[in-house]
Parts: sequence; structure tokens; C-alpha cells
Amino acid sequence: MKQLFFFSDNSWTGLILRLILGTVMLPHGMQKLFGLFGGYGFKGTMSYFTDTMKLPWVIALLIIFIEFFCSIAFIIGFSSRICALLFIIIMIGAIITTNYKFGFFMNWFGAQKGEGFEYHLLVIGICVALLLTGSGKYSLDSLISKFV
Repeated sequence: MKQLFFFSDNSWTGLILRLILGTVMLPHGMQKLFGLFGGYGFKGTMSYFTDTMKLPWVIALLIIFIEFFCSIAFIIGFSSRICALLFIIIMIGAIITTNYKFGFFMNWFGAQKGEGFEYHLLVIGICVALLLTGSGKYSLDSLISKFV
């Protein structure tokens, strides 16, 4: 079972995908946790998720922590398969609860009332690829798999 989580095909593909995904998602996690990059911080995000979106507090907490800590895990190549699965769940949840009603396209020109779900599908696609390949080259998963 441990081999399943940490095994990596040691490819450039896994490395590139996890670095891009981690780098793109880390600022989102930092917005939610610390209020950086124009975010509302932990308290504001928790309030929005629980009061406005009516999510249970434990789900709201998990979303914030997963976006931040799994982004770092992607960058260092640790537990990428587990993080990819968690991101898929978050992105499907975001599509269902928020973005589906605005259609496919993002709100490039401010003509919609919200964002579409094309970005979420890209994240899901990257995560599916990471589920198949693992973390790739230069990852902690590759190092761990040698000893497990």
C-alpha cells in the first residue's frame, strides 16, 4: 500500500506537472490562510465558507489547509497522489457549489456574474496525470519509495 502512494515513475512529466500545479495553487492557499495576494485570510475565508456558502466548519478548514499544505507538498514532491486526489475533490466541489452556474468559461471580460469552471477542469486534468505518474524526478516520493 505504501508503494502505491509514494511510487513515482521518475519522469520529467511528474516533476513539471507538480511544480506548475503547486506554484499556481500555493498563492490561492496563501490567500485563504494568511490573507496574502488580496485574500481574506483564515478568519475571513472561514466566515465566507461557513456563513455564506453554508459549508460545515471542518470542510472549510480542510479546504484551506489542503490548498496551502498540498501546494507545498507538490512543490517538494511529497505525497503527490494523495494531494492530487484531495485537489480533485476540492475542484469538483467548487464546480458543483459555485462555478457550474456560470458556464464553462472564466470571466475574462467581466461580463458574467461569476467564474466558469474551465480552470477547475485543468486542475483536475493535471491531478489525474499526477495520480498516474506520481511525483516524478527530484521528489521526496522517489526517495521514500526506495526505502519502503
